[in-house]
This record gives sequence, structure tokens and C-alpha cells, in this order.
Amino acid sequence: MGPVLAGVLQLLALTAALALAHKPLGTYMARVYSSDRHWRVEKWIYKVIGADPGTEMRWPAYLRGVLAFSVTGVLFLYALQRLQGVLPGSLDFASIDPDQAFNTAVSFVTNTNWQSYYGEQAMGHVVQTAGLAVQNFVSAAVGMAVAVALVRGFARSRTGELGNFWADLVRGTVRILVPLAAAGAVVLVACGVIQNFSGIHEVGQFMGGTQEWNGGAVASQEAIKELGTNGGGYFNANSAHPFENPTPFSNLFEIFLILLIPFSLTRAFGLMVGSVKQGYAILATMATIWLGFVALMMWTEFTHHGPAFEWANGAMEGKEVRFGVGGSSIFAVSTTLTSTGAVDSFHSSFTGLGGGITMLGMMLGEIAPGGVGSGLYGMLIMAVIAVFIAGLMVGRTPEYLGKKIGTREIKLAACYILVTPALVLVFTAVAMALPTPAHSMTNSGAHGFSEILYAYTSASNNNGSAFAGLNADTQWFNTTLGIAMLLGRFVPMVFVLALAGSLAGQQPVPATAGTLRTEKPLFTGLLVGAILIITGLTYFPALALGPLAEGLA
Repeated sequence: MGPVLAGVLQLLALTAALALAHKPLGTYMARVYSSDRHWRVEKWIYKVIGADPGTEMRWPAYLRGVLAFSVTGVLFLYALQRLQGVLPGSLDFASIDPDQAFNTAVSFVTNTNWQSYYGEQAMGHVVQTAGLAVQNFVSAAVGMAVAVALVRGFARSRTGELGNFWADLVRGTVRILVPLAAAGAVVLVACGVIQNFSGIHEVGQFMGGTQEWNGGAVASQEAIKELGTNGGGYFNANSAHPFENPTPFSNLFEIFLILLIPFSLTRAFGLMVGSVKQGYAILATMATIWLGFVALMMWTEFTHHGPAFEWANGAMEGKEVRFGVGGSSIFAVSTTLTSTGAVDSFHSSFTGLGGGITMLGMMLGEIAPGGVGSGLYGMLIMAVIAVFIAGLMVGRTPEYLGKKIGTREIKLAACYILVTPALVLVFTAVAMALPTPAHSMTNSGAHGFSEILYAYTSASNNNGSAFAGLNADTQWFNTTLGIAMLLGRFVPMVFVLALAGSLAGQQPVPATAGTLRTEKPLFTGLLVGAILIITGLTYFPALALGPLAEGLA
């Protein structure tokens, strides 16, 4: 079997598995967030945190819950890292420096999971399991809660109430993420992923010296790392490490976990707004972009010119031979079109255009299918923009799901899509203008510029993957990337929840002969076009200086 055929068959198998899981999981998630019953364990949690799950919240109260919970998470994780040197189970690792502890705490709480450290040489078992793994669950649950709040904004009328943040947070964690992650961990252990609390031990000689490895609860963290679109790995090599991702099957299964909830949430959205067809329209938009990006990536990585590429049947530099070009391409596109950040290959070693595709996937806003929760609310914001554009074309007030898109709504949507481009471009420009950040670049020219552009794109969009080649463990990058992660995560949430509150307070508008049918293929095409055009106009100059210049050279 040739490598191209193998890549295509993997893509077909993955698509079939996602299609089979879409309906049952989407239906289940809709029931979870629509139910008014509480499990016993959930009642215990509410009692411990002092929350009343029956209290409905307006958007400012919902936002305060999101921010208060996230700030508490940052402070706890920061303290845990700073105290690592005196904690049991630390594997004798020292406490983390203040700037790196800040960066890591912000990274995991914002669902970014950017890592400027070697995991196996810096974090002990306590920080990994009680700190990082816990945030993998709850940061994903926060994103899902915000998405559900926006869906309720479309579904409800003449009320400003969006549900209860604490109930949404707990249900998303207890009923969805924990069971799926537990099942995923069992599969990964069966594939050969390690799961233990072993200490550091010598495994043999390596290039004239000894080689040491430490174990860890890798399978359990790997499952939620992918399922919650987190991305932070136990080891520096992330999902390229054989302890995290040992076989081609485990590689494909991890991609499945990455895409499972974001794609299935579209059905939950359709059920909650009372129109499954609306969910299918959003799903079709996400799937079209994802499949298009996978096809482009495979083309660039399989057909690059040169004797080395021809002998290897593709651009194999920086890729694991056990996954090949096909598996690596699907993984790279899936991880950058979601907010996962996990990597099974080094994106810096992709072809110039291939590296540009990974960057463009993040620049779209990671909405195809996007992060857990964040992908859905990001796509719905783009749907509002697309409806507004269509309304301008025909000269009528735009409507979406029976709600008028007026001045307030379009301003909130516009502010949402401007936040991350501003962060990416401003921070990249400042880093390139100052002398010190440039010292962290391994390469010069277009590729060196791509390293910094990729870093701020990854941080601002809460992705977390690295282009490789950039030394980001400096005070400048730890601090500025941490700020970009904070602003890129929570400022957009302000606009999402404000939009949800505005929509929930409206009275539904009956459909007429002039209403745009947003469940039709025509709207899907309009939405795909709006996403690509808006992103292209925003980022084309920066891409032209980096990956496009390198790829066309």
C-alpha cells in the first residue's frame, strides 16, 4: 500500500467514526444541558462550592462566574508550581520560576496548554495530576458552558437569563468529559500508552552517556488532553513521543478524540434551538473547511519537489516514520483547526506552504470544528456576520434563528472577531521590532518570522502548539504569551455572553418569504466564503512575509 492511499484510508476511517458518534453523543449532550435533574455527586459538589444550581443567571452574572472560577484556577496552579520543590511526588524537581509558573498557569486555565518547558524534566506527579490534568477537564468545561449559554440566547426569548454557570460547569465535567476521558484512557492503555507513578530510572546508554526516563499517569492525561482540545503533553515531544502515542492506531484514535466533541456539539446546538437542520448547516461548514485543509496539507506534503522528498515519498523531515505523511498531515490540521495544540510532528519542519496551512487554521479562529465549546460559539459568531453580510446584499434587516441582528448584535460580533487578530499582529510586530525577542529565533528570514508569528497566533487563539525552533522560555515570551492567552480567551467570552444576553431578551421574529434560509447549502457556502475572506484580508500581509514567502521561494 502506498503512503498516499494509506493517508486517504485513514481519513475515510476517521470520518466514518466521527459520523457514527455524531448523533448519539450530540443528542446526549443536548439532554445534559437541558435537564433540570441533578446527580447525587453533583449535589455534593454544589454544596462544597456553595452554589445554587437552580438560580438562573443573566449574562453579567454568568461572566462573573466564568472569571471568578478561572482566576481561582490560575492562582491555585501558580502556587502549586511555585511550591513543587517541597511537595511529595515531585521527583526531586525544583520549584518553577515565577515567569514560567505564570505562563503555565495561564496556559492550562485558558485551555491553551502552551509549554515553554520540558515536561519530563520540570513537572512532578503532583503538579501533573493535581494541577495540569484537573485544568484539562475544567477549562474544557468552561468553554462548553459559554457555548451552551450562547445557544440558549438563540433558543430563549423575552428573558435575559442564560442558565447557571456552575451547573453547566459541573455537568459538562461530570457527565461528559469524565466518562469519555475514562473510556479513552482505557483504549490508550491497550494501545501501549503508559499509566503509572514511576520515578526516574536509567534505561541505557545513549551517545556516550546514560539515558533516563520518568513515568507518569500519561494515558489518563493524554485522553483528556485530546478530548478537551487541550494539548499539553507529559513529555516535551508531546504526541510524537512513543509513551504518549505509540502506534498508528493510537495516532488515529487521538485525532478522533480531538474532533469528537466539537463536531458532535453541532447536533446538540440543533436540538437545543429546535432545528436539527440548523445544526447540520454548521456541521457542513466545519466539515468542508476541515476536509479542504486536510486535502491541501496532504498535497503540499506529498508532492514537494526534490530528490529527498521523492525517495521518502513525501516531506518526512520532522515527522514520525510510524505515522507517515498522511497521519501527520491529518493530525496537524486537526490540532490547529481546533484549540488542541498537541503535535505528533514538528510543524516547523513542514514545507513552507504546509506550515502556512497550520497557521491559517488557527487564524480562522479555530472554528472548523474548533475547540470544545469555543469552536461552536466562534462559528455562531461568524454565522451572525454572514447573515449580516447577506442582509446588506438584499437590503433587509438580517435575522438568524428568528432573532434580528441589529446594531448592538453586530457590534458585539465585530468586536469578537477583532480581538485575536489585534493580539497576534501587535505582539508579533513588537517582538520583531525589539532586539531581545529576535535572539530566541533559531532561523532567520521568512522562517524565523514564521516562528514568532506562529507563537503569538497559537497563544492568542488558545491553541498551544509550537512551530519549534523558537526558544520561548524567556521572561519576554513567558510574560507576553501569557498576556496574549489571557486576553485571547476571556475578552472574546465577554462579547459572546453579552451577545447571548441581547439575543435572549428579544422577541422571536416570524419567518417570511424574504427570510434567509440558514439551514440550506447556499448559506453554508456563504458562511465558508465569509470565514475565508475575512481571515484572508486580516492576515494576508503577515502570511506573505512568512510562510508564503518561504513556500514560493
